[in-house]
Amino acid sequence: MRNKIIPYRSDLKLFARQLRKNSTLTEVLIWQNIKQRAYGVQFHRQVPMLNYITDFYCHEIGLVIEIDGSSHDHKVLYDAKRQGELEAYGVTFLRFTNEEVKKNMFSVLLVIEEKVRELSA
Repeated sequence: MRNKIIPYRSDLKLFARQLRKNSTLTEVLIWQNIKQRAYGVQFHRQVPMLNYITDFYCHEIGLVIEIDGSSHDHKVLYDAKRQGELEAYGVTFLRFTNEEVKKNMFSVLLVIEEKVRELSA
C-alpha cells in the first residue's frame, strides 16, 4: 500500500484547493499538529480520492483523517458509502468530531500517533 495514489476526478482538484484556503477551525487545529512530518510521515490536506475529497491523507501509510462537523450529522450513510469505497483501495480511516478535536485534542493526537505507528510498522 505504500505511496499508492488513489485515482480521482480531475475536476475535484480545484475544489480541493478552495477547501484548503477555507479550512475550518478544527481542520486548522489538527493540521498544526500533523504537518511537517510531525509523526514521521507526511500528511496532505484536502486530497481528492475517487469522487471525494478527504480532509487529510498520508500516501506513505494509506491513512485518512476525517473531521466531522455538524454537517455530517445528516450524512451518515453518505460517509459510510464513501469510506467503504476508499477502504476497498486499502485506505484506513480515523474519524473525529469537531467536539473531540476542540475538547480532547490530546486524546485525538494520541490516537493519530498510535495509528501512524501501527501502520508504519
